[in-house]
Amino acid sequence: MIASLPLVVVVASCLALVASRAFPRANLAVTRLALSLFGDYVAGQDRRRRERDLMRAAHVGGTHREYASRTLLYAGVLGVAGSVVGVYLAAGFLASLEVGGDGLIERLPVSLSFLAGVTRLTEAGLLELFALLVVASATVGAVLSVGAYYARWTLLSQRATARAAEIDATLPRTVAFVYALSRSGMAFPRVMDTLAENEAVYGEAATELSVAVREMNAFGTDVLTALRHTARRTPSDDLSQFSANLASVLGTGQPLSAFLEDQYERYQEEAESKQEQYLELLSTFAEAYVTTLVAGPLFFITILVVIGLVLEDTLPLLRIVVYVAVPLATFGFAVYVDSITQGIGGTERVQPSETSHGRAGDDGDRDRRTSAGATATAASPRSDGGSVADRWRTSSERLRTYDRFRSVREWANSPVEHVLRSPEAILAVAVPIGVLGVIAAVHPLSIGTLTEVVAQVDAPIVGASAFVLATYAVVYEIKKRRVRRIEAAIPDFLDRLASVNEAGTSVVASIRRVAETDLEALTADLKRTRRDIDWGADVTSALRRLERRVASPMTSRAVVLVTNAIHASGDVAPVLRIAADEARATWTLRRERRQLMLTYLIVIYISFLVFLGVIAALSVSFIPAVEGASVGGATTGSGTGVGTGAGGGLVGGLGDIDTTAYERLFFHSAAIQALCSGIVAGQLGEGSVRDGAKHAALLLVFTLVAFAAMGGL
Repeated sequence: MIASLPLVVVVASCLALVASRAFPRANLAVTRLALSLFGDYVAGQDRRRRERDLMRAAHVGGTHREYASRTLLYAGVLGVAGSVVGVYLAAGFLASLEVGGDGLIERLPVSLSFLAGVTRLTEAGLLELFALLVVASATVGAVLSVGAYYARWTLLSQRATARAAEIDATLPRTVAFVYALSRSGMAFPRVMDTLAENEAVYGEAATELSVAVREMNAFGTDVLTALRHTARRTPSDDLSQFSANLASVLGTGQPLSAFLEDQYERYQEEAESKQEQYLELLSTFAEAYVTTLVAGPLFFITILVVIGLVLEDTLPLLRIVVYVAVPLATFGFAVYVDSITQGIGGTERVQPSETSHGRAGDDGDRDRRTSAGATATAASPRSDGGSVADRWRTSSERLRTYDRFRSVREWANSPVEHVLRSPEAILAVAVPIGVLGVIAAVHPLSIGTLTEVVAQVDAPIVGASAFVLATYAVVYEIKKRRVRRIEAAIPDFLDRLASVNEAGTSVVASIRRVAETDLEALTADLKRTRRDIDWGADVTSALRRLERRVASPMTSRAVVLVTNAIHASGDVAPVLRIAADEARATWTLRRERRQLMLTYLIVIYISFLVFLGVIAALSVSFIPAVEGASVGGATTGSGTGVGTGAGGGLVGGLGDIDTTAYERLFFHSAAIQALCSGIVAGQLGEGSVRDGAKHAALLLVFTLVAFAAMGGL
C-alpha cells in the first residue's frame, strides 16, 4: 500500500489538472496556484512580448501571466509525475528479468547473444540500482515536462495558423461589406461598429477587426492606432497589409471608397487564384489517398494472407492492419487535409447568426417589452395594495414557463422542419432503430467460438451502420440541396432588387415587385417576406425573418448588408450590386469546385471497387484453392511416406489455421475501407466529412451486396 502511495498522489494531481478544464472552481484554484508559484517569474521573462503576441494571434482569452504560469505548472506536475512513473517502470523492468543469462543465450540467435547481459542488472549493487532508477526517473520526467511546456505553446502557434487561414478566407466578404456600407454613405466608425455586431456572419476576419472596434469603444483609441495594432497583432498577412493600408488612407485623407473598391476587386481575383491552387492540392491529396490508403493496405493484406495461408499464421498482424492501422491512418489523413486546406477553396464555414441582431422582433422585442413593463410597474403607484405587482409577477412566471417549454412545443408542432434544420437530430431516431434491427437479426444468438459469434453479428452491424448513415445523409442532403437552390437565386434576387431601386422605387415597393417574379427556390420565402411587409412588419424585420427561415450563410450576409444599408440611405442600389457580385463570385467558385472534384470522387469509388474485387477473389477463389491443395498435398504425403513440415503451411496442410477467421477478416476490411473511403470522398469532393455520409452508406451497401452474392454472409 505504501509502495503505491506516490503513484496515487501523482495520478490524483494529473486528474486535478484535467478537472480544472471542466469545472470553473477547480480552474480558478489551479490558476491561483499557478500565479502564486510562477506569476512573478513569468512577469520578468524577456520573451513575454513574443508569447503575448502569439496569444493575441491565436485569439486566446486571459493574460500572458496566467497562461504562462499555468504552462509552467502543467510542466512541473507532469515532470514530477513522469519521474515517479519512471521509477515504477524501472522497478517493473527489473522485476521482469527472471530468465537467467544462460537460458537467454540458448533462446537468442548468436548475433543477439549480447542482450543476455541485461539480466545482470538484477545482480547490481545498491548504488548501481539507485543510479538506474534516477536515470529512468529523470528521463521520463524530463520528456513529459519539456513536452508539456512546448506542446502548450506549439498549440497556440497551430491555432494562430488556423486562424490565419480562416481570416484569409473570410477577408474578401468582409472587405465587400465595408466597401458596400461605405458606398451607402455610412460613416466609417459606424461601419466598423456594424461589422463588429455581425462578426458571427462574416467570420474570422470580422472577429479580428472587432477587436480594434472594442479597443476604440472601450479605451478611446483612435481608429488609426487601432488599425495599426490590428496589423501588428493579426496572424494573417493579408489582413495585416489591408489594415496598414487602410490606416494610411484614413490618415492621408484619400477617398476611402476608391481604396476599398480596389481592395475588393483584388481579393476577388486572389480568391479565384486560390481556388485553382486549392483544386490542385485536392487532386494531389486524392491521388495520395488512393495510392497509400487504398492500394497500399490492399497490397499488404494480400501479401499477409498469402503468407498466412501458405507458410505461417498472420492473423494477429492482419488484425492490427485492418482494425488499427487503416482507421488511424485515415483519421490522420482527414485531419491533415483539413488543417492544410482550411480556409481556402469554396467551403462555407461561417454559420448564420441569430444573436447578432436578435430574433427579428421576436425574443428581442419580448425582452424589451418585459423590461419596459417592469419599469412601468416599479414606477406606478400601488393604490390597489400591490395587486399590480402581484399580477405582473404572475405573468412573468407564466412567461418564463412558456419560454421553458417553447423548444419542445416547436419540435412537436413542426418536427420535420426542425429535423431538416438540424440533421443530427435524426440520429436520435435512426440509432435506436439500427440497434433494435441488429438485436432482431441476431436473436437468438448461438454461443460458440469468437469467430462464430462475430460471424453472426458483423453483417447486421454493417447493415445497421449503412442504415444510420443513409438516414442522416438523406436529411442532410435535403437541407443542403434546398439551401444550394436558394443560394443560386440570391444573386439574381439582389440584381433585380437593385434594378428596381435604381428606377426610383422605394425599398418596400422594390421587394413587393421582385417577389412577384420567378426566383425559383427563393420565390416561396420571398412571398412570405412580402406578406410580412403587407401585414405591417418593417423591411428590416421581414428580411431578418427571411434569413432565419433560409438559414444560409450567403443569405445572412446579404440580409445584414441590405438592412444596414437601408438605415444609412434610401439609395441601396450600389450596395445591392456589390452584394450580388460577392454572392455570385462565391457561388461560382463552389460550383467549379464540385464539377472539377467529380473526377476524383469517381477515382475513389473505382479504387474501392478494385479493393472489394480483390478481397472477393481472395475469399472466393484463393482460400478454396489453398484448402484443396492442402488436402491433396496431405493425401500424397501420407501415401508416399514423405514427412510434413512443422510450420502448418501448404506443404504440411493448413493445420490449425482458421480459414473462417480470414474470411471474416476480409469482410471486416472491406466494411472498414468502405467507411473510410466514403468519409474521405466527402471531404475531398464536397469539403466536409458530413458530406461523406452518403458515400460511406453507398459503399457499405456495395460491400454487403458483394459478400452476400458470394455467399460470405
